[in-house]
Amino acid sequence: MTDLQAILDGIHTELSPRIGEGEVADYIPELAKVDPKQFGMTIATVNGEVHSVGDAGTAFSIQSISKVFMLTLALGKIGESLWNRVGREPSGTSFNSIVQLEREEGIPRNPFINAGAIAVSDVVLSGHAPREAIGELLRFVRYVADDESITIDDRVARSETQTGFRNFALANFMRAYGNLDHPVEHVLGVYFHQCALSMSCEQLAKAGLYLAARGSNPITGHSVVSPKRARRINALMLTCGHYDGSGDFAYHVGLPGKSGVGGGILAVAPGIGSIAVWSPGLNKVGNSQLGAVALEMLAARTGWSVFGD
Repeated sequence: MTDLQAILDGIHTELSPRIGEGEVADYIPELAKVDPKQFGMTIATVNGEVHSVGDAGTAFSIQSISKVFMLTLALGKIGESLWNRVGREPSGTSFNSIVQLEREEGIPRNPFINAGAIAVSDVVLSGHAPREAIGELLRFVRYVADDESITIDDRVARSETQTGFRNFALANFMRAYGNLDHPVEHVLGVYFHQCALSMSCEQLAKAGLYLAARGSNPITGHSVVSPKRARRINALMLTCGHYDGSGDFAYHVGLPGKSGVGGGILAVAPGIGSIAVWSPGLNKVGNSQLGAVALEMLAARTGWSVFGD
């Protein structure tokens, strides 16, 4: 048996001198205030083990990692017809590119870039007031994490609303092309609040377990999605989960993953467990600099990879 706690402790010890590397997301004022000298990591296995190190119990803004949970909800609502409105290809451009969206006539390249996630939020909003859609997401995340204490940080949501001009532009582009059904302000209200979900590595790793265990949470026994859908969400995380750094992440880590500009990464080792890592400093493409390094070290030391040992 692999001693996962010893592996985590070793990674933490090796990376300790580097904690604080990268740049925090200063374009969102609340995130700019976060102390970069933090690092946490948790592994939650499908057989119920939880191993943590560092600041794994500290809540942080999960930002774009929330797009995985919203995609799960949207697919539950309208199934495969979602792909008439959002593509499934890597973007090759920055996560908030307007140029690509205009060139492709309002159809976002994938559900994990900002435009795609805004379209997904529009789907989840159907039949709801914005407050109800936000509540649905919060209930879902609490359900998959089996943790009623998870909250949304209203200060972060407010901060994003006040500075999210580019997201307003993306949403208005899609509205102009007929790819948003609801008022832009309502859709973005949902989007900004989903990004402001506040979770620790321990909560996030547990929330991702359904993707590691063929669509069911192996700890609670709750069925979340079908095995086929879990596999397809993992495929999208592998190819699109790190913006235009997705190929590099797949090359170095070899696991499905989704990053967020709050410095978190959720990774999935199918059949084994889910991993959450957090270090607020970002690299040049908006992914956690030390988080990616830590996951590469973990993959190397465990042999976990969707591409073989």
